[in-house]
Formats: sequence, structure tokens, C-alpha cells
Amino acid sequence: MSYAIDKDLDNNEPKLTDHSYDGIQEYDNPMPGWWVWLFVATVLYSGVYWLYFETGVADRSIFDDYRKHQDQVMQAKFGELGDLSLDAATLVRYSSDPKEAKWLAVGQSNYVTNCASCHGIDGGGGIGPNLTDDHWKSVRRIEDIASVIKNGANNGAMPAWGTRFNHPNILVLTSAYIASLRGSTPSNPKAPEGNVIGPWTAAEPAAPVAPTQPAN
Repeated sequence: MSYAIDKDLDNNEPKLTDHSYDGIQEYDNPMPGWWVWLFVATVLYSGVYWLYFETGVADRSIFDDYRKHQDQVMQAKFGELGDLSLDAATLVRYSSDPKEAKWLAVGQSNYVTNCASCHGIDGGGGIGPNLTDDHWKSVRRIEDIASVIKNGANNGAMPAWGTRFNHPNILVLTSAYIASLRGSTPSNPKAPEGNVIGPWTAAEPAAPVAPTQPAN
């Protein structure tokens, strides 16, 4: 491939620029035409790209593609489970049955990613309450865990996560994992908050017990 070279008409030598850096000069040659037009085409294409992908139209951004891919992965992952129900029997089963340990690990992974920063990596509490004792602020039944995760609680102190999970089973398995933390021993447990509730059960629980007031 040949390139155009500007030459000095007086001595037929390649033309140099009029500046020098550390005694080094460079040829004053034009950019190859194909390169210039490729650059122009790139600039024009960037405008079309921006109009198509970055103007807020649904299902066009890379984030939409990512979510679609995540949905496909989750559908394949949960294919053998189907859609889990958010009922007490399902939550009790997945929180306590050793046969479901691999699925409980999915809930654990989501907990570590999204919940541990407030509730502690082992559920002992931090900004949020301790999840390992028998005192619960917004929960009376095991199903209430999912409701709190989905809708939030305590005037927004616990944010709503209902629309942030890319598959309904994530909510179920995360709720089951949180239920499984009850009775464990965290490294640095936060002081109890809320009412004492009975054990997790698929049956209707008894009314919560008010916390005991210390004697004056």
C-alpha cells in the first residue's frame, strides 16, 4: 500500500514540518484518505449510537441486555424448582431441610451481597437488627420476612427490595436463609430489639410476647 508524501518542490525531498523537538523533525505528510474517512464515519456513527441506545427507550441499553441475560440464567438455574410459593411451609422447608442446602446457598449468596452490610455477615446485626435471636421488630410469622424484604419497614430504614431481584425465587430463598439464621451464634451480636416471637412454623403463631421491662 502506498501513501501520499508531500515533497519540497525545490529539492524533491520529503517536506518537513517547521517545528523541532530535541532536534527531531517529522515529515509533513497528510493523513491517509481511508483513515480520515474512517474517523468521519466513526464520529457520525457515534451520533446514531447515542440516539439509539442512550435516549431512554426501553429494551435498548446494555443494562437491558444484561437484565435479559440474567433472567435467562435464572430461568435455567431454577428450571427444576419452578416458581416457589411465598408460604410458611415452603419457607420452613428451605430454611431447615438439609436436602435443600444447595438452594439455601443461593439465598445466602444474595444475603451476603445485599443484606450483610446492614445486618452483619453472620446475621448478628449492625445498622439493622440482629437476625439470630428471638426478638423481631416487624416479623411475627416466617412469611413476614419476605414481606419486609419486599416492601421495606420502619419508615424506610429497611428499604424495599421487591423490584430488585431478577427472579421471584430469589426472594423466597433469601427469606428462607434469613429464617435459618435464627438460633445461630454471631461473633458480635447486637442487643435484642422488638418482640419475642415463637418458633418458625407453618401453623398460625401465637401473639408476640412484649419485651420484659427491667425493674426500677
